[in-house]
Amino acid sequence: MHSQCPSAPYLSSRALAVVVLAVCSFAAQSVEAQSSQPPFPAQAQRPDQTKPLEDKSAQANPQQPPTAAELSKKETVASALLRGLEYQEYEVRSAAEALPEDKYGYRPAEGKFKSEKTPVGPAEVRTFAEQAKHVACANFAFAAELDGQKPPAACDKGGPSPAKTKKELLIYLRDSFAAIRKSLGAIDAKNMFDPIEGPYAGPNTRLGLAIVVIWHNADHYGQMLLYLRLNGIVPPASRPNPPELKDTY
Repeated sequence: MHSQCPSAPYLSSRALAVVVLAVCSFAAQSVEAQSSQPPFPAQAQRPDQTKPLEDKSAQANPQQPPTAAELSKKETVASALLRGLEYQEYEVRSAAEALPEDKYGYRPAEGKFKSEKTPVGPAEVRTFAEQAKHVACANFAFAAELDGQKPPAACDKGGPSPAKTKKELLIYLRDSFAAIRKSLGAIDAKNMFDPIEGPYAGPNTRLGLAIVVIWHNADHYGQMLLYLRLNGIVPPASRPNPPELKDTY
């Protein structure tokens, strides 16, 4: 015998009432459950929506550089020269800080050009250590000429400094930029055309030699950055957040 479910037309009035009560009770519970849920997030708050871009330029750069008009109000010969030198000092010194000491002996095209005869400097490409030492010696030499003193000899071949290790060369570079900053800072509208004699970029004027100083550092930084790139290092001056220079080593 198979039991059969009675169809709706044959339900008793009491059974029908029970069914109706059950359905109504379920519907009420469903409505209550829905009302207890948090509302659907607004369009702007939905996790599948990209947040609007926020301009953080003001926070990232709280001190905006002065405008050209602002600069012109207080510009001097010395401030213009020192601003140009500041860029080169950071580039050269930060590159020297970034390269590991075991790479200071690195020389591109090792063994080539030895037979070349050059009027100035070595025939073969300098090592990184030789680049750093040459720049430092040249800065001291230019500063001496600007100050009317005798410059160190043979800066094109390394100069007289015994600096050899990375730490020694970093100190040598740091001190050389301090010396040349002092000399450039003494240039003004009255003395900028004074004659300057000496073996390095002479004969010249004070202003003319100052321009050579900035050019010379930029010239060698252009070489030094390639040493970093060839060793898989991004020069600090080319990074999104360039590190600050060190004061002590």
